[in-house]
Amino acid sequence: MLTSVATEWLWLMAATATVVHCSAMARWIPVRRFWVAYPFIWVLCLAGMIAVGQAQGFSLAAMLVGYAFALIGLTVGMFPSRKLFVGGTTEINEGETRETYDYPRSHLAFCVIITVLMLFAAFALTR
Repeated sequence: MLTSVATEWLWLMAATATVVHCSAMARWIPVRRFWVAYPFIWVLCLAGMIAVGQAQGFSLAAMLVGYAFALIGLTVGMFPSRKLFVGGTTEINEGETRETYDYPRSHLAFCVIITVLMLFAAFALTR
């Protein structure tokens, strides 16, 4: 279904997903170095995903849809953890470091489940 859409719209969808995700993470992890580097990391991930996907026989459209849906799934999945991210980052910026940072398993499970469900949706919409 989404593979019949013009590629320009899929690039726009991928760019929008990147902006939404990076903006959310920049708000949740208030560290300037992170803000600067994080979007470039995702652009490199997209480039790698497209290269590997096309080598495996997937279309560009399928890779762009998968990337966009995975990023939005990751953003939604990390939403319950936003206060933990802000608190941990604030402590680190103030010079306080703990030996371990508690991260509830329920938050991790929610993030994984939502991201996988979004990837299944992307797969269904590209067939």
